[in-house]
Amino acid sequence: MKVTIYNENVHEKSDPNVRAVHPEGIHGTLAAIVRGEDTEVRTVTLDMPECGLTDEVLDDTDVLIWWGHMAHDKVPDEVVDRVQRHVLAGMGLIVLHSGHHSKIFRRMLGTTCNLKWRDGARERLWVIKPNHPIAEGVPETFALDCEEMYGEPFDIAEPDEVVLMGWFNGGEVFRSGCTWVRGNGRIFYLQPGHETNGAYHNEHIRRIIRNAVKWACPVNKNLPLICPCTEPLE
Repeated sequence: MKVTIYNENVHEKSDPNVRAVHPEGIHGTLAAIVRGEDTEVRTVTLDMPECGLTDEVLDDTDVLIWWGHMAHDKVPDEVVDRVQRHVLAGMGLIVLHSGHHSKIFRRMLGTTCNLKWRDGARERLWVIKPNHPIAEGVPETFALDCEEMYGEPFDIAEPDEVVLMGWFNGGEVFRSGCTWVRGNGRIFYLQPGHETNGAYHNEHIRRIIRNAVKWACPVNKNLPLICPCTEPLE
């Protein structure tokens, strides 16, 4: 598998608390999660030409992981168009945490993706679809001692599957792990991952991300969305 990780890499430049949690950047932390004998990883950031997401890079990408927060509006629309084309052609897309407001996620879902939020909550995650490949090896429930609360209503297109539900110590609930298919591409959204918290160092979150990469990896890429029938049916 070939995985590309996009991280806007803005927090890391201005906030020492983020650098303390992610000394190699959020993209570096995510790369360490998914890198393996059968997985090649490339990282790209906002300040690279075309955000590092050229056609050549995307042609060489099976799954794109997206983390963004402060600079969604800085991603050029032509880059979003390009990523969308590749997802529709079969590339997997995994959107993490505050990437819910990224241009590409809102484009693929066709909604605002707005939600409720507050800082500093304790979260308990529940696997509600235990036979799903993304939940393989993940316990029925586990807790994150400190995470940013995301709460319903979450303005998203109806998920194909809700794999994870989150409950917070203020009583809020959230669809924390959801899947969609768009064209030939698979999309997964995972809620935990606030930049100053340690969710990406939690063994179960790391397992979920690795599982999601395998689930989203296409069997075939660059498939046409419409396959014309060249011979009449008999």
